[in-house]
Amino acid sequence: MTTIDLNKDTFQDAIDSDKPLIVDFWAPWCGPCKSFAPVFEAESADHPDVTFAKINTEEQPEIAEALGIRSIPTLMAFRERVLLFRQAGALARPQLADLVNQLKELDMEKIHAEMEASQNNGPDPA
Repeated sequence: MTTIDLNKDTFQDAIDSDKPLIVDFWAPWCGPCKSFAPVFEAESADHPDVTFAKINTEEQPEIAEALGIRSIPTLMAFRERVLLFRQAGALARPQLADLVNQLKELDMEKIHAEMEASQNNGPDPA
């Protein structure tokens, strides 16, 4: 699969999808972004069961601002509407492959249960 471009109209649908989602926040003037692009594209070809998406922060500043993107490239990984990974900086291909595999292997029932438990317990009184 090739990567897709997301914008403010398509971002929420991508997060709501049942497929795991990895998003590369980038800009055309960014040297590390340009170097990382072929790695991201190549890894997307190896994982058709994962959506690989790019968001141009110059064209989609609202999304970048809402998600607190301060440096690029920044990668985010979502699954079942949960942000599971966030890191500024480009990854080497083996690191990206490892991230994808970990994302696919996660026990999301357990993660949702843990999230619900932490929400029900509320903040710890001091």
